[in-house]
Amino acid sequence: MDFAKFASDLSGWVWGVPLIILLFGTHLFLTLRTGFIQRFLPRAIKISFSREKAGEGDVSQFGALMTALAATIGTGNIIGVAGAVTMGGPGAVLWMWLTGVFGIATKYSEAVLAVKYRVTMPDGSMAGGPMYALERGLGQKWLGIVFAVFTCIAAFGIGNMTQANSIVEMLIEQVKPESVTNLRWIVGGVMAALTAAVILGGVKSIAKVCGILVPFMAVGYIIGCTLILIKNYAALPQAFADIWNGAWSGQAAAGGFIGATLKQVAQAGIARGLFSNESGLGSAPIVAAAAKTPNPVRQALVSSTATFWDTVVICLMTGLVIVSSGHWKEGLPKAALTSAAFNELHSIGPYILLIGMMTFVFSTILGWGYYGEKAAEYLFGTRAVKPYRILWVLAVLFGSVQPAQAVWDFADAANGLMALPNLICLICLSGVIVAETKAYKHELTGKD
Repeated sequence: MDFAKFASDLSGWVWGVPLIILLFGTHLFLTLRTGFIQRFLPRAIKISFSREKAGEGDVSQFGALMTALAATIGTGNIIGVAGAVTMGGPGAVLWMWLTGVFGIATKYSEAVLAVKYRVTMPDGSMAGGPMYALERGLGQKWLGIVFAVFTCIAAFGIGNMTQANSIVEMLIEQVKPESVTNLRWIVGGVMAALTAAVILGGVKSIAKVCGILVPFMAVGYIIGCTLILIKNYAALPQAFADIWNGAWSGQAAAGGFIGATLKQVAQAGIARGLFSNESGLGSAPIVAAAAKTPNPVRQALVSSTATFWDTVVICLMTGLVIVSSGHWKEGLPKAALTSAAFNELHSIGPYILLIGMMTFVFSTILGWGYYGEKAAEYLFGTRAVKPYRILWVLAVLFGSVQPAQAVWDFADAANGLMALPNLICLICLSGVIVAETKAYKHELTGKD
């Protein structure tokens, strides 16, 4: 069988209705089990920017959050949102937003287990995540191995080669060079060098760079989107109406847009939302386990804000820009739709998109580099870390110089398969999550 077709079919099967229902259902289940932990979001945001409390770990709570956001905020926040609107119309934006609201509980729960079951490695560093929770909490090491294997595969695809490739493809579109091959090698070489400068220093180096890069890129992107929305202010009331009405009744055909049923609208929004914020996939708790924190609940509150910033704020901003532009009615493919929407603000729109894509993608390479490294460490021990980092840098160059759609599809499938053992872990250990939350209730209220 042709590998490209196999990868495409596998990705479509994995990210089908059953997994989407399981993921969103877990969001709802954990929201109820944690007593709607989302109500403590203001407290969580305050903690994430406050002075650290003493605790074991490799990086600060803020550094762990920035690293998680670096991996989470990526092309899904721009191209992924456009893809949801392309498939399901404006109503998909609301369903995407809802995955962020309820996904906060899942992100919180993942971090609780990650910190509770983390271990100290021979070199003194901290390690944790679903693989350790599956082994130490559930006593199912084989599931931990399965999770780690899929994480290694997904990291090289979703978090590395396809990210590098997307930057090159975007620059080719913008610059239109005489030699596409030369541009691929030049950009790939520069990106590989920058990645090496950060990734070879380990999690502390990654967290330090992400602590500077992530706030800059996120705030800059939000400001840029706000300027476009100000320009489109007259279209905003209709945009909100289209998003609300389309979410509950489906989307009728409009212009070049062929229309979508309610099922298609919901599926498009939920799938892209889950893919963007990664709540339930099990990636973010890997870095949460490295945070300096006195207890699991404090770090879990900090980690939960990642889903809020990623989906509730940034994805919504992108969705409003796209819907208010009106270009979704033209039936444009997702990349062209994104460009058309941001080009509404001729003076700076293309630059907002260009800089946003470059910083989002580079930060994703850094964040996922750590996820993959810890998965490899779980499988092969600390001796695997240095070779993995070298291989990671080389993969950036490899991904830059060739089309990677088949790799993207296969890694997309592995990304989804990561979720299965992680969701089993979350559901089966939900009692532990509740017990830990009660034990450290003072972190929720701020009263020691």
